Amino acid sequence: MTTSEFRVPEIPEIPSLSESEAYCRKITRSRRENFVVVSFLLPRRLHQDFCNVYTYCRLADDLADEIVCPTESLHQLDIWQEHLESCYNGQPKHIAFVALQATIRRFNMPRQPFLDLLTAFRRDQTQTRYETLDDLLHYCRYSANPVGRLILALADSLDDHRAAFSDDICTGLQLANHWQDIAADFRKGRIYLPQDRCRELGVTEEMLKLPKAPPELRRLLREQVAIAADFFQRGRPLLEEVPRWLRVDLKLFIDGGLAALQAIRRADYDVLAKDCKVRRRTQLRLLVNATCRHWLDRQS
Repeated sequence: MTTSEFRVPEIPEIPSLSESEAYCRKITRSRRENFVVVSFLLPRRLHQDFCNVYTYCRLADDLADEIVCPTESLHQLDIWQEHLESCYNGQPKHIAFVALQATIRRFNMPRQPFLDLLTAFRRDQTQTRYETLDDLLHYCRYSANPVGRLILALADSLDDHRAAFSDDICTGLQLANHWQDIAADFRKGRIYLPQDRCRELGVTEEMLKLPKAPPELRRLLREQVAIAADFFQRGRPLLEEVPRWLRVDLKLFIDGGLAALQAIRRADYDVLAKDCKVRRRTQLRLLVNATCRHWLDRQS
């Protein structure tokens, strides 16, 4: 990624809506996640809107993670926010935002979840350790939970009751990603493991440099994986309170997150030596299972 992608040219040529939509589809197809971003069970009328919102979230995350210099990353995140504000107050000029503006207007989407994500990404540039689990969960409130709220908005289902369940699911996904990516995050200078539990269980930063996870780290990860799994269970009631099409995709999100946690368990919590990403064939299996359940629901 080059930061020049995110700068507005002095004499901007505003991309057409079709060009912007094609760009968002390309970004969505090119990224690997623990879940299927746009499954074929999603109503076709919403495919593009999901791609538009995903592209905003994914590229903002890249600005936080892929730019080496924190000062430059913060600068680019400020520009990203200016692009967002143009969706609400004017004419966007960046190719990712022309389509996003159309989605925002179509669904009357709130601005705050988009802004909350940027709050988390800015924090990534200045905070690299979290003292307690509560501190980490507060970070997830901004880094993950807004995504679920945006999805609920696309389903015309955003209210405080359903948002609380959605927050649990998104927090579970964020924690699962953190525990998969411990080695990669450490190379970037970040540790998301709660520092108080690290001290209590004897986990040191030096251990994160090892080729294999020592028993202390595996013991801590066993604990943290269980906590993440509990968040998925707490959020599961949302499946009964959203439209049928979203119910299927939400289950894919949950099952994808649980599959990531199961991959860590299969590796005996050794995330330093083994790649615990969810395999493509596992994603396909989850999608097939969801398809069968969806068909059976329609017959009942």
